Formats: sequence, C-alpha cells, structure tokens
Amino acid sequence: MSIPHVRTRRSRAIRAAAIAGALVVGGLVATPATAATGSAPDFGPNVTIFGPDTPLDQIQFELDALHAQQVDAEMSGERRAVYFLPGAYGSAEDPLQVRVGYYTEIAGLGANPDDVAVHGAVEVYNRCLEGGTGNCLALVNFWRTLSNLRIDIDKAGQDGCRQSANFWAVSQAVSLRRLHVPSGTLSLMDYCTAGPQYASGGFIADSKLPAVVNGSQQQWLIRNSEVGSWSNAVWNQVFSGVVGAPDDATFPDPPYTTVDQTPLSREKPYLFVDDEGDYNVRVPDAQRDSSGVSWDDGETPGRTIPIDDFFIAKPGDSEATINAALARGEHLILTPGVYDIDRTIKVKRAGTVVLGMGHATLTASGGVVPMEVKDAAGIVIAGVTIDAGTELSPVLLRVGDANVGKKLDPADPITLSDVYFRVGGPHIGKTTTALEINADHVLIDHTWVWRGDHGVEGFTEGVNGDTDRWRTNTGHNGVIVNGDDVTATGLFVEHFQRYNTLWNGERGRVILYQNELPYDPPTQADWTQPDGTLGYPGYTVAPDVTTHRLDGAGVYVFNQNNPSIVTENGFVVPETPGVQLHHIMTVNLSAGTVQHVVNGVGGQADMTNTGTPQFVVEYPSE
Repeated sequence: MSIPHVRTRRSRAIRAAAIAGALVVGGLVATPATAATGSAPDFGPNVTIFGPDTPLDQIQFELDALHAQQVDAEMSGERRAVYFLPGAYGSAEDPLQVRVGYYTEIAGLGANPDDVAVHGAVEVYNRCLEGGTGNCLALVNFWRTLSNLRIDIDKAGQDGCRQSANFWAVSQAVSLRRLHVPSGTLSLMDYCTAGPQYASGGFIADSKLPAVVNGSQQQWLIRNSEVGSWSNAVWNQVFSGVVGAPDDATFPDPPYTTVDQTPLSREKPYLFVDDEGDYNVRVPDAQRDSSGVSWDDGETPGRTIPIDDFFIAKPGDSEATINAALARGEHLILTPGVYDIDRTIKVKRAGTVVLGMGHATLTASGGVVPMEVKDAAGIVIAGVTIDAGTELSPVLLRVGDANVGKKLDPADPITLSDVYFRVGGPHIGKTTTALEINADHVLIDHTWVWRGDHGVEGFTEGVNGDTDRWRTNTGHNGVIVNGDDVTATGLFVEHFQRYNTLWNGERGRVILYQNELPYDPPTQADWTQPDGTLGYPGYTVAPDVTTHRLDGAGVYVFNQNNPSIVTENGFVVPETPGVQLHHIMTVNLSAGTVQHVVNGVGGQADMTNTGTPQFVVEYPSE
C-alpha cells in the first residue's frame, strides 16, 4: 500500500525529544488526559487531551503515530479520541498537519468553534488498497469525526498538489460538525492521489465553510451551515438550511436538492471546558424551521451539564453498573473502546444524555438488545456505534415501546446524532432489525445503518464466500419506523436482506436518504417477496400512511454475487397526494437491475446504463 508522504520541517530527533516522559499505550505514544490540564476527568487511556502549551512537535508526533496505527484499521477494535483545549495550535512558520484514521475523533474543547484554532490542516486522503497506487479511493473511509474547532488552512511544506486544499475524502459514518474554515478550499475528494478517486458521501452540520469541492462524492448532506461556494454534484447532493446553497431549479442537471429551512434539527452535544477550567457537556436545544449555524450570535442555545453529572464508563464496566447510574439520574459518557453487552442498557429518564467518545462501540453478546430508549422526552443518544453479535438479536437499538403510545413533547424530541449500526465486519453479525423507532417525535440526525455483505472477516472471497455471507451474516431489516412525526436528516441504510427502510408512521420527514441494495443475494428466489414481487425496494412507506415527505434520495444496485438479480422498484409508497417524494433516483453501479424508480414509474437502471442515474423529479408528478 502506498500513502502520500507529508513532509514537515521537524526532525525525527526533535520529535523524539519532545515526547520524553509520555505514556505508551498499546504501542502508541499518548499523553494521559491529566497531563495536559491537571484537572481533566479520568477518560481512560484512549483519550488524549492537548493544551496550547503542549510542545507542537509532541502533538505532531503523537498524531502521526495515531494515524499510522489507524489508517488501515478498518475492522480493528481500537477507538481513540483526541481533544484540544482552547488556544492556538500551529503557526505560519510551523503549521500543524493532522491526518485522521479509522475510529478517531478529533475535537476542540472550546465553548465555540473559534476557541480552538488549528493553523495547518486536518485531513483524510484516499486509502490505497490491494494493487497499490492504481486502487486508491475513499469508498471505505468510514468511522471518523471532526468537530468544534477552526482550521486556518496552511499546507506549507507539503508536496505540490497537496497545498491546494484541506482534503476530507470520506464515505459513510463520518461527520463534520461545528467547524469554522474561514478561507481556502475544503475538498471532499482526494484528487492528488493516483487511482479512481471515488468517494461515497458524508455529512456536515453547523459549520461555516469556504469554497467546497464536492468532486467525486456520490451523495452528501450539508445541514444548517454556510458555504462560500459548492463546486458540483454527482448523484444526490442535498442542502438543508444552508446559507449559500446552490439553486436546485434545474434538477437533475445538476442533481442538487435544496431545502431552505430544516424543519427540525438539534445539534449534537459537545464536550467543552469553561473559563474556570471545568469540563461540561453542552446539549443544544431543538430548532424548527432553521438555517445557518447555531453559534453565530455566541453560545449555542441549550443547557450545560457539568461533567460531575455524568457516569464516565469504560470498556469492562458492567451493564448493571451503567444501568444503576442511569437509574440514579446520571447521564452517561462512553469512553473510547468496544463494550461487550450481554444485558440491555436502558435509558429511561427524560432529558438523559448518552455521549460516546471516539466511536465507542456496543457489541451485542448472547443475542441481547444492546440499548433501549424509553418513551421520555429529550433523551439524546450521540456518537455511539452499535454492532450485532454472533447470536441473533431481535433489534440493536429500540426507541420507545410499541405498546405504550405515550405522547411526547414535540419541542423536545428524542434525538439520535451520529449513531451508527453494523451487522458484520469485524465478526459475523446477526440481527432481525438494526434500528426500531416506536416513539413519536424522534429526530434521527445522521446515521449509517450497515449490513456488511462484502469484505467481512471470517469469509473467503468469491461466490461461495458471498453465499456464506447471505446465509450467515444476517440482517433482515435496517430501519423500521412505527412512530408518528419522526424526522431524519441524513439517513444512510445499506445492504439489508429485506426492508432497508420501512416507514409505518404518519407524518414522517426525511432529508437525504442513501441506500445500496444488498450485494450478495445468491439467487432471484432469495431476493423475491412472498407475493412474488421481484426484490425489496430500498425505501418503503406502508400502504396505510397518508402523509410523508422525502427530499433527495437514491437507491443503488450492485448485485455482484449474481448480476442477473432483478428488483422491481427502488421506492414503493402509497399512491396518495399526502405522500410526496422530491428528487429521487436509482442507479446501477455495475451489476443487477432495478426496473423502476418508484411504483412502476421511472427508467430502468441496469448494466446497459451503469453509472447513469434514473431520476424522478416529483412523485406523484405535479
């Protein structure tokens, strides 16, 4: 594998001297959280906190080492979070140049993004897979987070093309939040690395950005932000509440979808240090019909929770201990790591906040439901990944009790922010449904719900391996929404064996939906509904629903295991004026067929038009 070299003006000797006395954790040089401030809580060994007085060479060395450890760690159990105390890091003479690998969170600890200023760059480049520099792409650059800081772009000392932009070449389960990039260029593709340079989508919220190069990104959602400019679109670029968003009047040329105001939003909770040096979590308020950033006029509206009100969990803490803390009324921080869950974590009390650091991961054990959220207003789950285990779980996250029907406060919705699901990957996974929403007034603000049907550990490559995955790595349904008045901004759901998304509730609202149908059905019989319908649509609204709205959506087909597989419709919805789909499409990625976009309407996506989307501008048509 070949990774572009980043040159800096620091010698190895200076760097080695700078880390004298640091703690070595798992072969990686890491500064204990308490070393930077003397007052930080005990977040465990997988959290590093830098202060403005930390030698810059030490910061650069440790972040280089972390990236080297995580750049190829797609299926590893390592989880890391790196935080910066308020202050400035890097300079024109010596810019800080950071690269972010798998399962890594980089964030500022200021009350506002401008409180932490990085002079340099924070980046993700293409990953070069087997075959070397001819196979470098961003299609598998998943699971990483950047938030709550300012980047003054300076690429001095880097090779030629690298000086042209701050690169963020990523795909699913990656979020940029609360960023301020005053000038320069932010590129969402890596055009400097040899190879196809493909990228597969991401999410930005609550950020002020300069010129943005979309490039090869297939789909993207940017919400409640400001942009200086946006370069282009590929298939499905969506803007919601964005100042400077492009006009979408000529859709699908280009395929922009622009929603002037976000109907319901709540920014993700964030850790910050106040003027007295105390750690807190800010929990933003929900907003309706909003646009622009939340911090334009000062502190983001919301409530501040002192860190002492949180139970700070570490891998190895029992579910009984965690549940006891939640029952006492404490909030919960999950520090980075993988938690084996053999007893359901139950979040019951209104207003409870569960905040994961560094892509903290809950893995089901013994067929358990890893987490349940009860019908109580204002509960927030953020920054948590939930994995299926090797024994069948009925569901991975259940929100609300299907038999309760409790009325919740629409002004204070249960909120899921950057909550990701995985069925397979590092091990075989089994679940009936990944995410089940039974409560009313729930907000899903960015999720990736993924069944791993390719490249999964424990299987051989080729047809037999793909067939084994279909039989063994099982996930019937991705998302089932039974509650009413549920909103989703950034709903990415892929590869499930029946319904990727099934919406049973009334008055659902979705802004950006992205789906790939499963790669691996062995035969058409395996991908046929009991009534004889060929395949399952990527997005289904139940027949009795009378009101629903979807803006900006794509269903992709890539039946690599059996290219003869046919799916009748990408979308299926009731034919009623109250159910409206706006700017939707299907596309063939190289194998398989989707006959229609929605309800028998729209062109066929097949191997004769690979890569050419089949669009429907409005359904039903005006």
